[in-house]
Amino acid sequence: MNNKLLVLQNNFTLAYEQLDIDAKKEILDTLLKQSEQPNYWDDTAKAQSNSKKISKLQLQINPWIKLKGEIDDINNLFQMKDESLQSEIASMVDKLTENFELLQKDLLFTGSYDDHDVLMSIYAGAGGTDAQDWAQMIFRMYSRWAEDKGFKLSIIDQSNGEEAGIKTITFSIQGEHAYGLLKGEAGVHRLVRLSPFNSDNLRQTSFAKVQVLPEIENDSELELDEKTLKIDVYRAGGHGGQSVNTTDSAVRITHIPTGITVAIQNERSQLQNRETALKILKSQLLQLKIEQHQEKLSNIKGPNLSAEWGNQIRNYVLHPYKQVKDTRTKYESSNPDEVLSGKLDPFIDAYLKATLTAAE
Repeated sequence: MNNKLLVLQNNFTLAYEQLDIDAKKEILDTLLKQSEQPNYWDDTAKAQSNSKKISKLQLQINPWIKLKGEIDDINNLFQMKDESLQSEIASMVDKLTENFELLQKDLLFTGSYDDHDVLMSIYAGAGGTDAQDWAQMIFRMYSRWAEDKGFKLSIIDQSNGEEAGIKTITFSIQGEHAYGLLKGEAGVHRLVRLSPFNSDNLRQTSFAKVQVLPEIENDSELELDEKTLKIDVYRAGGHGGQSVNTTDSAVRITHIPTGITVAIQNERSQLQNRETALKILKSQLLQLKIEQHQEKLSNIKGPNLSAEWGNQIRNYVLHPYKQVKDTRTKYESSNPDEVLSGKLDPFIDAYLKATLTAAE
């Protein structure tokens, strides 16, 4: 039993330090003290942002603090060397070891932005209606995955195809470690099937690109000089009828140094579209900054969009056989219908474990 307790203590200590729980606890304590100040809600936006941070930190920290206390308590009991307690202590160690193994999943989310919510965009590739239908199938896959997780999904902007499917869609997913879970989904997704849009029912290959970004929570995460922005407003497009937007509410923001452009028109308010576009632009710049290993925003270069289309991460084959295979982890499933209905966790887990092993 002594060995089991020693192994549990050592493994727990390593994980506790790797996750930097004590430092996070200090940040949480500071935020909690701030929330008790009488003028805390004078700045509503800041207060809401801090409250969100508090909730996230509590979810991350409290289970580890609780387990630490329970391990300390068992260690104290063991040190008493009371033979009558040994059987009970052994049972408690087994139970806490199980609890620790469940908590170890947090070690998969040690990236700087893994605890953030996520912004995702799906772009139909070459292939006309088939590709646009494929983009919608991918969106449905992530929608069902989020629903199964109890996460909240909100559509930010959407451009539908002429016949079927979607040309592009941008949406957010809010939930615990949403970005950490989904960051490995970025890249090109390839579908092979018999085309439902082809009169000869020929086999068709379609592509769609998925972009995954950590959602910026406050301005301190990325300071952006508005002098580097070009902001255009224009008439939002629509399908006509009574609901057509007849005001110049659509907003296009271009980051001049990199050429990155974000256009949003879903909201009727120009101000709302501007805020949403700015949030997405900041997230894109932050992701680019991370990828290019730059300390300053002014040093980053524009993205190589054409190269991204060669970054194929997963193949979904519906004909002549059934298979979904990740090109990076080699994990595969012979049930694509299940995967496309949102059962993505095995692929996500395989990617996270592979990146964790590579980091070690």
